[in-house]
Amino acid sequence: MKKLVLALAALAAFTGSAVAADLAARPMKAPPPPPPPPVANWTGCYIAGSVGYGLFDNETSAFVASGVVTPFLPSHDQGGRGWLAGGGGGCDYQFGFGGGGGIFGTGQFVIGFLGDYYWSDMRGNRASLVFGDQWSAQEKVDAQWAVGGRIGWLVNPQTLTYFSGGYTEAHLNGVGEFFFADGDFLGRALPSATVKGWFLGGGVEYQSGWIPNLTWKTEYRLSEYDRIDRAEFFNTSPFTRTGLFSSDKLFVQTAMTSLVYRFNWGGYGAPVAARY
Repeated sequence: MKKLVLALAALAAFTGSAVAADLAARPMKAPPPPPPPPVANWTGCYIAGSVGYGLFDNETSAFVASGVVTPFLPSHDQGGRGWLAGGGGGCDYQFGFGGGGGIFGTGQFVIGFLGDYYWSDMRGNRASLVFGDQWSAQEKVDAQWAVGGRIGWLVNPQTLTYFSGGYTEAHLNGVGEFFFADGDFLGRALPSATVKGWFLGGGVEYQSGWIPNLTWKTEYRLSEYDRIDRAEFFNTSPFTRTGLFSSDKLFVQTAMTSLVYRFNWGGYGAPVAARY
């Protein structure tokens, strides 16, 4: 009996040593990698909230009713700057050409249409039409909206670079009263006006994938508007024209950043990411 107990103890010790040696010889398994972020999908519609900064330049000249340019205020530029805020929306469609990867690979292009509206505080000084900057005031571009389209290329599944363009309008709030350098009022004013034109822009939009349906977009835009003529008038009752006109051509540059919520549906999915 004693011999049996000793034999069993020896067998147990040998088995334990063998198991320990086997475990030591086996390599430790690495922990599984974290799950990849969801694959970006750019097909669908979206809404956006935006803030940014803008500059405007107003190419101005003055003329009398006969069309003769006045000697008092030769052609010159007047401008201003300020903040913008607003929002918009649109729809995109993701597509490609054939299969495979490369720059023309399936799903690497996005095309869409857009619309947006911004409240603006871009303001700057402008001169009266008579005797130039001896009499001045402040004018503001207080609103701007646009509709158009964009086309872009996906640098990677989450990053879209694009160009945009289309139709735009802006509103100049006019000048309620020009004043002398010493602060006294001149009694002349300039009416508000809506100007129409076109815009071109470009930007980048990024989907992190960690916050579902949210993207971050930054865009630069240049807008050029048609020339308009406005009659300066006496700021008295009843209002009467002074006989002088301001001929203005407006240019606006803006840089906007936007938080975008996308209502994605259908379109390309995980297989696209594998082909990039």
